[in-house]
Amino acid sequence: MTLATVDFSSYSESVAAAFEKIDAGKTLSKQSAILIKPNLINATPHPVTTPAVCCEAVIQYIRSCSSAEIVIAEGCGDSVLETDEIFHLLGYRDLATEYAVSLVDLNRASLKKLENNNLVIFPEIYLPEIAFTHFIISLPVLKAHSLATITGTLKNMIGFAPPKYYSGRFGGWKKSFFHNNMQQAIIELNQYRRPDLSLIDASIGLADFHLGGRHCTPAVNKIVAGFNPVEVDRKAAQLLDLDWKQIPHLLQEI
Repeated sequence: MTLATVDFSSYSESVAAAFEKIDAGKTLSKQSAILIKPNLINATPHPVTTPAVCCEAVIQYIRSCSSAEIVIAEGCGDSVLETDEIFHLLGYRDLATEYAVSLVDLNRASLKKLENNNLVIFPEIYLPEIAFTHFIISLPVLKAHSLATITGTLKNMIGFAPPKYYSGRFGGWKKSFFHNNMQQAIIELNQYRRPDLSLIDASIGLADFHLGGRHCTPAVNKIVAGFNPVEVDRKAAQLLDLDWKQIPHLLQEI
């Protein structure tokens, strides 16, 4: 099975159940370095951002089947706060201390330049080196989005984009370059680096907007996990009652 959708009961139970359904332990046991990428766009608590307790359940599952080094990495989009401040405000600093894992600010990480002349928006791109040395687990929350239609695991990869190169042109937030053509930018970014494994916290869901607004009513009450990020996001779109065939960045081949 490549995709799992399970009912949410608790993070410790449901995260493990979703990973077990796709036999994630077999793959994780082979890794030496794992990067967990939550969605911490700003300091607003869940369901705008990934709660630390969800990330904790992922760490616990990894530790049950793997001896890999674990890091939690994010590059926030907030126009005022830095990632380290958001780690602290949302409980990730305490989580890292408890489980002896490292926190990495992707906005300040060492970069490498990559090129693909077949792409329109990013014929060249700068991304953190750590994205290519670690197995990436993308850990977003389920949200609608005004430009991307949905915030899922593919859009969550925008956190890897360094503000030094991708801020300031189309707004005040740290990744504002992506606002110019969000759909195509997500497609091209993920051609350079996709998540290796994804888990979406759909325990609640934001129905209209990625930075707040109406919660899904009733709560979606699901956890979605899978190895193919396009497949995962198509399922997430369905959970928001969206037609993934109308979302350009989900029309990629699986």
